[in-house]
Amino acid sequence: MARVAVVTGASRGVGAAVALGLAQDGHDVVVAYRRDHDAAREVVAAIEAIGRRAVAVAASLADPDGPATIASTAIDTFGRVDTLAHCAGVACPGADVVDTPVAEFERQLAVHLYGPLRLTQALVPHLREQERSAVVFVSSAVTDHMRGLGSPYNVGKAAMEALARTLANEERYHGVRVNIVAPGLVDTELGRRFIRAAHGRDIHDLAPLLPFGSVCAPEDVAAVVRFLASEGAAHLSGVRLPVNGGDDDVSSNVAATRVALDELADGPRVGP
Repeated sequence: MARVAVVTGASRGVGAAVALGLAQDGHDVVVAYRRDHDAAREVVAAIEAIGRRAVAVAASLADPDGPATIASTAIDTFGRVDTLAHCAGVACPGADVVDTPVAEFERQLAVHLYGPLRLTQALVPHLREQERSAVVFVSSAVTDHMRGLGSPYNVGKAAMEALARTLANEERYHGVRVNIVAPGLVDTELGRRFIRAAHGRDIHDLAPLLPFGSVCAPEDVAAVVRFLASEGAAHLSGVRLPVNGGDDDVSSNVAATRVALDELADGPRVGP
């Protein structure tokens, strides 16, 4: 019987790359998404084209009933779940802590903490039934720096990581591995919007400032998620793997990046 993966935020960006990658590794996939119906259908079609089954389910993690809809669709359609990948995310407007409405913190926590919590609670009993199962939370490198002007997102992702680490400590005794992937800047809609808003530039303009001279692709993040869901990671649980080329401090620091971009006009960047 084929393994089954539930992937949130799976219509675009990292989530879509994870859904396709897990399908390539032999999973049938529940493509959970919020609103981009056409994109979700394209992901389903791409999964089916490689010989795996897929079903799309439109459900917002911010809606208290959304996680239950995703979980019931997975069990009703496939009868089991082996891998749960939390890839959904939402950006926040930049503002100081004192100028940020409490409602924005609540919105971020709904997507990054409460939604994943409800979905995890619904699916962990099914994950425990499998000989090999995994939960992967896609967080962010922002929790390394906690830069200003993004406190709701920082708090949401930090809360997600606290949930993941606690879950790992509990579920290892039930055979469920739980890990965190923490990307830096990624070439997704969210990443492109952040760089455009912060710098008025295309995301790839930052490539010379980044490790290895390129912007991380969604497939780079998906490759790590796929590894953590594989037999090769059978003894990994409770770990947090950064996917940022080793250092994305400049790209996460708006002021420093603006200076560095100006310096590029004087010639290529050499060294740190």
